[in-house]
Amino acid sequence: MTDLEQAWRVEEACLNAWPSPRELLIHGYLLRAAGGRSKRQNSVTPMRGSGAPGPAIEAARAIYERLGRRAIFRIPAIAPQMEPLLSHADFAVVDETCTLLRALDDLPAVPEPAATVAAVPGEDWLAVRDAVNHADAAAAQVFRDTVAALSLPRAFAAAVAEGGIGAIAFGVLDGGCLVIEAVATPEPLRGRGHARRAVAALLRWGRAEGARAACLQVVAANTPARALYRALGFERELYRYHYRVGPEPG
Repeated sequence: MTDLEQAWRVEEACLNAWPSPRELLIHGYLLRAAGGRSKRQNSVTPMRGSGAPGPAIEAARAIYERLGRRAIFRIPAIAPQMEPLLSHADFAVVDETCTLLRALDDLPAVPEPAATVAAVPGEDWLAVRDAVNHADAAAAQVFRDTVAALSLPRAFAAAVAEGGIGAIAFGVLDGGCLVIEAVATPEPLRGRGHARRAVAALLRWGRAEGARAACLQVVAANTPARALYRALGFERELYRYHYRVGPEPG
């Protein structure tokens, strides 16, 4: 497998692991409009083999305008063809993000202490996620709809802390690739290793389920998160992406 083929394999796995309850294909590009705050679920992204982007950009801007939303376009380095058409003042660059990969062949089989893994998120797990993300009722519902839309094997990890949950994360298994998502730690509990334990528990779950590698995506400027993932073995960067964000509708 070439580096480009592997990058596309991971890109597609990450899309599958964070589905949008509302999406459509326009001129070979995927438009998502889930609502909530996730740009990945509310943007246009190229697919493998997407062609000239002009018609898709024009159609997407019209669709988002009808929905009363700003137009957002996701620009991965492996398919940057939308960038030249959006590189003007109306579309700001935000959230440069790294896609990281690690093999699981050398992962120890010892269970992670004080961490649980479940097939569905409990109410306490969801409450932590809502609180950390300052989710209002609408955003909280979008996340629940996202979980309900998952069609691949998944697991939800929680690191146990005194008085409740110290950190959460979930993982989705797409073929031999485990995608790590939604890593979150309540602010008063940060810096104590809880997130490391939650992610490590998912890595062991994925390896037991047949995963050969794990991937995740993290904002490039998030230094603490990148240090955490580096310590967990995510040292290989496959590609980056950023968003081009249009103005709020008038």
